[in-house]
Amino acid sequence: MTERTLFLLFNHQITEAQREDASKSLGVGRIMDLPAGLKQVWRDIPPDLPEIGAFLEPVRKWLEEESRPGDFVLIQGDFGACYLMAGFAFEKGLVPIYSTTDREVEEERGADGLVKVTHAFRHRTYRKYGV
Repeated sequence: MTERTLFLLFNHQITEAQREDASKSLGVGRIMDLPAGLKQVWRDIPPDLPEIGAFLEPVRKWLEEESRPGDFVLIQGDFGACYLMAGFAFEKGLVPIYSTTDREVEEERGADGLVKVTHAFRHRTYRKYGV
């Protein structure tokens, strides 16, 4: 059996905990990030575009060329883009997933009314889209 690959469609660097979990729970042997130009496409989806299907075409093309049925795709980011790419992954026999996290929030209120919020996220598990 060929080792499965985890493709990354998200705006962050994968953490060591996510890497380890992908190996243990998903049986992933290889992780592939978007090439730099496509990572920028994924990161900078214009908020004023009424439809983003055509904008995401280069990402779809890359994923279709690089992946094999049964590979995983970690999809997080713009909600509409996630929806479209999860549907595309299903069409191609890929397994779309997202990372669940524990979240810690600290809020600090200044005398001048400024509110500073700090978020800390800790990976817990992967969850499949649609189940």
